[in-house]
Amino acid sequence: MTHPAPSHILPTYARAPLEFERGDGVWLTTTDGNRYLDLGGGIAVASLGYSHPHLTAALQDQGAKLWHTSNLYRIPGGERLADRLCEATFAEVVFFTNSGAEANEAAIKMARKYQSSCGHPEKFRIVTFEGAFHGRTLATIAAGGQQKYIDGFGPKVEGFDQVPFDDWAAFEAAVGPETGAVMVEPIQGEGGIRTVPTERLRALRAFCDAHGLLLIFDEIQTGVGRTGTLFAGEKAGVSPDIMSIAKGIGGGFPMGACLATREAAKGMAVGSHGTTFGGNPLAMAVGNAVMDVVMEPGFLEHVRSMGLAFKQRLAELQDRHPSVIAEIRGDGLMLGLRCAVPNGDLVAAARERHVLVIAAGDNVVRLLPPLVISEAEVAEAMRRLDAACTDIEAHRRPGPASAGADAGHNTSAVLKGAA
Repeated sequence: MTHPAPSHILPTYARAPLEFERGDGVWLTTTDGNRYLDLGGGIAVASLGYSHPHLTAALQDQGAKLWHTSNLYRIPGGERLADRLCEATFAEVVFFTNSGAEANEAAIKMARKYQSSCGHPEKFRIVTFEGAFHGRTLATIAAGGQQKYIDGFGPKVEGFDQVPFDDWAAFEAAVGPETGAVMVEPIQGEGGIRTVPTERLRALRAFCDAHGLLLIFDEIQTGVGRTGTLFAGEKAGVSPDIMSIAKGIGGGFPMGACLATREAAKGMAVGSHGTTFGGNPLAMAVGNAVMDVVMEPGFLEHVRSMGLAFKQRLAELQDRHPSVIAEIRGDGLMLGLRCAVPNGDLVAAARERHVLVIAAGDNVVRLLPPLVISEAEVAEAMRRLDAACTDIEAHRRPGPASAGADAGHNTSAVLKGAA
C-alpha cells in the first residue's frame, strides 16, 4: 500500500479526505469528479454559492485593473461599500479588515479607546459569554474564553470576563468599575447555534445605556442575510454601538469589517489603527458585488422562505430519527441539529452520502448552506440527511457489527462506503 508523502502544511486541521477543484451554486466537485451538496458553505462564507456570475465578473474586472494601492490613498470601492453598509445599518463609520478575527480586534480596540477618550482608561474590560467564538488571535481567544483554544499559549490576555450563556444574574455580577463593553453573538455558531432570546438582547441594550457601556455585536457568522435579515440583531430591533462582520460579506474572498457609530469610534484618530491589505480594491469590488445581490428585492425573502422550509423538513427528520437527532435550532439558513449520537458520526455519515455539514459545540451539527439554495436542493439535502440518519441507526442496532455499541461509539469507520 502506497502512503502519501507527509504534508508540509502545519497540521492544525483535522482535514477530511476530500479535495475539491470546482464549485457551482451549492455543489462542490472533487478532483476525481464526485459532487457534494455543500450545507456548510465554507463555514458560512460562500453566501452566494460557488462561481456566482456577478461575483466572478466583479473579481475578474477589478483584477484586470488594480489589486492593491494601500490605505495611504482613497479607495473608491471602499468609500462606496462603506456608504452602503452605513445606509443599511445603524453604523456611521466602517473599518475594513481581512478577516473576522481582525474585525473583532478592531472592535475590542475601539471599545477600549472610546472609554479612554471619555476619561475612563480603567474601563478596559469586556464581558463576553460562555460558548462564544470571536477568533484565533491572542485577544480574541481570550474574548471567546474557550479553554481548548487558550491552553498552551501563555497567560490569557487580560480584560475579558466570561459569564454563562443567558444567565442574567451572572452577567450583572460580572460588571464592575473596570467594565467598558459587552460583546455578544446574537446566535452562537461555534457554540452550537444557540440563539440569544430577543428580550435578552433588548435587556443588554438597556443595561449598556444605563451604565455607560458599549454594546458590541459579533455578526461574523450571522450577518449579511444569513438569518433572513441583513443582520440578526435587526430581528430584535436592537442596534449595537459596534458590530463586526466578515465571512458572507466577501462571498469567499477574505474580508471583514468593523462598523460603528461615530460616538463609539471617536477615539480612533489617525494612526490609532491600521491594516496593509484590508479594504484593498479587489476586496471592495467583491464586497460591493455581494451587496448588489443581497440587497436585490426578494433576496432576503428567499432566505427566509428556504430557512422555514428547511426547518420544517428538519423537524420531520427529527420525528423519523429521534435516536439520532434530539433538537432543531437556529434561524433562517443558520440551522443546527443537536445530536443524540456524537455529532462527528452525523458529519461522517452525511459525508458518505455526499452532503457536507459542520460540527459545532454542544454536540450540534451546523447547516450553513449558500443563501442561493433552491427548494429542490433543500429537498435533495433532506433526502441525503435522511439516508445518513438511517445509516447511523443501522450500524447501532444490536448485532454482530455493533454489539456493545453505546452513545460514545464512533461509527465513522463502519460507515465508510455507505453511499
